[in-house]
Amino acid sequence: MRVAVNTRLLIKNKMDGIGRFTFETLKRITKRNPEVEFHFIFDRKFSSEFLFSDNIIPHILSPETRHPILWYVWFELKLPKLIKKINPHLFFSPDGFISTKLSVPTITTIHDINFEHRPEDLAWSHSFFYRYFFKKYAQLSSQIITVSNFSKKDIIKKYEIDEDKITVIYNGVSNDFCKISELKRVEIKNKYSQGEDFFIFIGSLHKRKNINTLLLVFDSYRKNGGKTKLMIIGQKKWLDNKTGKTYQKMKFKKEVIFLGQITQRELIPILGSAKGLFFISLFEGFGLPIIEAMKSGIPVITSNTSAMPEIADNAALIVNPYNTTEIMHAINKLDSNESLRMELINKGYERVKLFDWEITADKIWQLIKSTASI
Repeated sequence: MRVAVNTRLLIKNKMDGIGRFTFETLKRITKRNPEVEFHFIFDRKFSSEFLFSDNIIPHILSPETRHPILWYVWFELKLPKLIKKINPHLFFSPDGFISTKLSVPTITTIHDINFEHRPEDLAWSHSFFYRYFFKKYAQLSSQIITVSNFSKKDIIKKYEIDEDKITVIYNGVSNDFCKISELKRVEIKNKYSQGEDFFIFIGSLHKRKNINTLLLVFDSYRKNGGKTKLMIIGQKKWLDNKTGKTYQKMKFKKEVIFLGQITQRELIPILGSAKGLFFISLFEGFGLPIIEAMKSGIPVITSNTSAMPEIADNAALIVNPYNTTEIMHAINKLDSNESLRMELINKGYERVKLFDWEITADKIWQLIKSTASI
């Protein structure tokens, strides 16, 4: 059996949520099935760490997919030719992109369709491409994987897809995330926050992540006597102009620590040393930092929109991400109420047991086997 895989988001030290989904699932699937030939298709020079087992044959297909025009060239012009040469029994795409010109069975993972609801958050060219092609991708795919029941309902409604064609498979959480010792916490705080406690946000710094509101609320929190710092992990270059101006006007902007994008190895002790995770995004198909924080033994504040309440359930403080008063109230509770913190931490430990990359990988592989033309 031959399986071709879109692995363009496996980029060393630059993997976001979808990249980590790709990494964690493919690592397990390829190792468990040594009799299967996997063809990994990259768009640039790749790290050998992504060749998880001997049954992987790598391909580099240029150009690097950094712009909608290059997406079109890669997926519509170059990929079909390579797939014809490989002649796989199935093409699997973990990032939602396929080609409209493939004649083999296809499984794609559409994590969410935030661009349908918030097109203004993206550059016009990106927004147009997503909204034009993703409906086609969904309709042409043999099967669709998505990562929450919210996203499944959203895709069915927006793209008029038969519900039997969509399988919900939750993300997992790496066992590397864990409770951090008090000694390590002190070391991390001395290194990054002058020895002081800090809250944390993790994610790409796009508009829908609601960083502007987070900064406004944090500044008010500090003005009202709050002592905890704020650490933001993600590429600062994605901050929009409005958020950048908000940051410059903050009275307590020196208490905001921008670490940029870091590796998972660096992230694990930092996350486990935080006083709490703020993840008040406006739209998520899942929200991987929520369960990573729970696994790390820190409490979570997250939004009541899209998939976030489904993933967090009763193990987090759930807020309206548009309501600054409500967010402030949650921050103050998390900051001052130790019994509440411990309650959320313990509920988080129970909740996170539902999310396991081993289960995720197994379910994906079962779907691949049942869909492949063999």
